[in-house]
Amino acid sequence: MSTTTTLHAEARVVQIYNRVPQDMAAYCPLQVSAGDTVRSVINNAVITLGLDSSKKYSLLEVRKSRGEERLLQASDCPLELVLLWPPGAQRWHPQSQGYHFILQEQANDGGNQEASNTEDYDDLCNLKTVTEESILQALRQRFYKLKIYTYASNILIAINPNKFLPVYYNPKYVKMYENQPLGKLSPHIFATADVTFRTMLNRQVNQCIVISGESGSGKTESCSYLIHCLTALSQKTYSSGLERIILGAGPVLAVSDHGR
Repeated sequence: MSTTTTLHAEARVVQIYNRVPQDMAAYCPLQVSAGDTVRSVINNAVITLGLDSSKKYSLLEVRKSRGEERLLQASDCPLELVLLWPPGAQRWHPQSQGYHFILQEQANDGGNQEASNTEDYDDLCNLKTVTEESILQALRQRFYKLKIYTYASNILIAINPNKFLPVYYNPKYVKMYENQPLGKLSPHIFATADVTFRTMLNRQVNQCIVISGESGSGKTESCSYLIHCLTALSQKTYSSGLERIILGAGPVLAVSDHGR
C-alpha cells in the first residue's frame, strides 16, 4: 500500500514507577510528548532518578484488563498507550488503578531481549542489511508482537491478522494521527489516510492510494479503515458533500476488487 502523514500533540505528565533496588522515590513524573519512544523515556527516567547510566533498563506497561505486565519495545511510544487507557487513568495513574508504567533493570541474561529490540524496525529502510531474509524476519518479528503495520519509506505494509485488533482501531487513533508527519508515530493505516488527505488539501491536487495484495490479504478491510478515517477527517473540513463521496466509494471499490 503506498501513498505520498494527529493524538493531539500536547505533552502529558506520565508517572514512571521505579522497580530498581535503590533507595529513592517510588515514581518519577516525566513530560512525554507524541513520538517520544520508550528508549527516550527510559533515558530521561534514568537521569531524573539518578540511576547508573552504564546499566540497561526496561519499561513495562501494566494494564488491569490484561492482568499482567508487558515488556515494551524500544521503538514503542508510551503516550500512544496512555491514550488507550480509561479516561480516569490517563491524567494521573496511581498503581491502585491498575494502569501504569514500571522501570526496571534488565537481568544479566537480557542479551537476547536487547537483540530482539534492535531487530524491531518501524521502517524497513532502516534495516542494517536489506535482503529478502532480513525483511521477512523483521515483518515476522513485528507480527508476533501484533504489530501488523510496517513502513518501507512511504509505503505501508499491512499483514492480515485474520482477527479484529481493537487496540489498532480505537476511535482515538484517528485524532492521534491527525496532522502528524509520516513516521513520527508507529506505522498505521490512519497515518496513510491523513497524509494523503492533507496533501490533497495543501496542494489542491487529486491524490491516489493504491492497495495491492493477494486474495485474502486484507485489502477490503484496509479500504474500510481508510474510508472510516477519511470520513472522520472530512467532517472537520467540509460539509456532507465530500463525506457522501467518500462513503460511496466503498461499494465501488469492493465490486472492482471482486471483478478482477
